Amino acid sequence: MAHEELPSINITPGAIRFNTDSMKLEYFRIGMEGGSTSSYAGIGTMAAGEWVQLTTDSPDIQTGGTRGLLVGGYHPSGQYLDEIVYINMATTGNSLSFGELTVSDRNHVHSCTSDRTRGISAGGSKFPGVITDDIEFVTIASTGNAVDFGANLTGARYSAAVASNGTRGLFAGGHSPAANQNANIDYITIQSTGVAAQDFGDLTAARRYIMASFSSSTRGVFAGGGEPAVVNSVDFVTMSTLGNAADFGDMSAAGDGGHGSSISSNSVRGIRMGGMTPGATNTIEYFTIATLGNAKDFGELTATAGSHAAAAASSTRCVRFGQGHPAYNNTIEYVQIMSTGNSVDFGDINTQPTGYSAGLSNGHGGLG
Repeated sequence: MAHEELPSINITPGAIRFNTDSMKLEYFRIGMEGGSTSSYAGIGTMAAGEWVQLTTDSPDIQTGGTRGLLVGGYHPSGQYLDEIVYINMATTGNSLSFGELTVSDRNHVHSCTSDRTRGISAGGSKFPGVITDDIEFVTIASTGNAVDFGANLTGARYSAAVASNGTRGLFAGGHSPAANQNANIDYITIQSTGVAAQDFGDLTAARRYIMASFSSSTRGVFAGGGEPAVVNSVDFVTMSTLGNAADFGDMSAAGDGGHGSSISSNSVRGIRMGGMTPGATNTIEYFTIATLGNAKDFGELTATAGSHAAAAASSTRCVRFGQGHPAYNNTIEYVQIMSTGNSVDFGDINTQPTGYSAGLSNGHGGLG
């Protein structure tokens, strides 16, 4: 009996199949020949390409999903907080207990950065108002108390802005014992415990309480802040190259006291939510990290307008935790980064109203 030629099969790149021989999932990838076809006996023709086994090295599989951590802070009773809580970024709901910082009453207006597995807390003010250069870390996918990093910042500071490209963590500006605001940028290698922070360069001007910090794998961006008058200017650095910051653009209004001690971006957009301009604002705006220019309108916070919050980001969401002015709260809200519109309720901080804190995640834009 003559073999009947079957019609051509067009396979969409990215299609997934289960290989019953290897018992593995595979996806279809176009080969080097682009749009050419190959003949298969009894099947017809397929786009030239290959089936490739799916592996378990995606970030979510490696880490158990994207987590956002809220670290330390300050309570309106006058209590400096050492607690760490976390959320699962892809869901909604109240935060869960994670652990504690290494030093009780340490982290008020400290700064946090991270890679895929490790979260870093650095600097801050501890009771009774002592500014510190301490660095400590947590393993994001687990729970438990922070561990001493074994090295320090180049100098004591609080309210520094942050950035990360998955290898380096940057700390920019802030308040130090010697200066109400400074321009210094430090960097650490996140996985290298025991190695002290090194000088990276300087901001275009000294400032503290930077409104927002964004990262892609190539750039760190720092928006607004006080110097001592608040500004609307935005700086950026190239993460892999030591040197001074350069002008990126402007925010819609001069401001400080946002969530600049946390990274609030995916790899494409940076989000600024609330702050002081100079009064408490509920404005949300965004920047396209790869393109120099000014902020664009995104929407508004649905909770109370205010400042001194924390933030965390995944590839799709930016989450804002609590705030410290004009009134403390325990609200968690979020936006979908690649859309526009008002924020949506996520849940509540499970412990107490918290402000002047910092956030981190294992899925922010600096990680690709």
